[in-house]
Amino acid sequence: MSSWILSLEGTEAGHHAALALALAAAFLHALFGALQKGRHDPWMSRGAMDFFYCIIAAPFALFVVPWPEPHMWIIFAGMFVIHMGYKVAQGYTYTKGAYTVVYPVVRGTGPFFAVIGAGLVFGEHFTLIQWSGVMVLIAGIFGLAVYNLRTITLGRDTMVPALMLAVLTGSFVALYTTYDAYGIRATADPFTFLAWFFFLDGLVMPVVAALRYRQMVEKPALGPLALRGFTGGIVAYFSFGCIMLATRLDNVGEAAVLRETSTVFAALIGWIVLGEKVGPRRLALMTLIAVGAIIVEMGG
Repeated sequence: MSSWILSLEGTEAGHHAALALALAAAFLHALFGALQKGRHDPWMSRGAMDFFYCIIAAPFALFVVPWPEPHMWIIFAGMFVIHMGYKVAQGYTYTKGAYTVVYPVVRGTGPFFAVIGAGLVFGEHFTLIQWSGVMVLIAGIFGLAVYNLRTITLGRDTMVPALMLAVLTGSFVALYTTYDAYGIRATADPFTFLAWFFFLDGLVMPVVAALRYRQMVEKPALGPLALRGFTGGIVAYFSFGCIMLATRLDNVGEAAVLRETSTVFAALIGWIVLGEKVGPRRLALMTLIAVGAIIVEMGG
């Protein structure tokens, strides 16, 4: 599998594979976000998800994939710190704000900074046409957030700090996208990076969730929480794995932008699963996001 992935790097087939992987990551990331923001406390959901993907990754990291090269341990340390900052910011964002409002802001902030980061770190520079596509996509994403903000009734008193936290979380998204793309390119076997990422990344949040659980007056049932955690852990494997492989096969900036079509999938999940109304305005904004992603792809 690793040899096949490596053989696609820098090829036309690799570009198409990266496109498919980024779009798959977009759908799966929207599903992951909905699972974390769902019926359980976001901190508890995240802890359960991290617990399951940590214990599943452990045997692969320790006994299956090639051992990381010595220089990778410093990269893993930086990755651990960045992702912890992201999770803390995301947890507070989901606690204070409505999912349909804060999620688009998080995803809209991420690609702008990720494209800049890809230019600085990897020398990948967008054309003017691609930048116009980024602006169209971001306009659609933030337009969707504004529309959702106007229509919600719950949590409006905490919406301003929630939006500020959403921007901070989006900045962490851009940071970890760029940094992790560097990390997966720095090792000979991409699956070494992925296995050790999930193993190390899942060590802390289960402890945080356990401490939070002990302090709760009304404790959630552990069975449904465990099921959500297991499901979210599996989704996380494919979501993060897809986007990381996409950044190894093709441009980081393009993969980051295409992943942000996750806001469209999030809206569709809200419509189909949660029974939320879409309406012509939200449909138009979702179309704008998709058009922006197409412009980025066609302008490359």
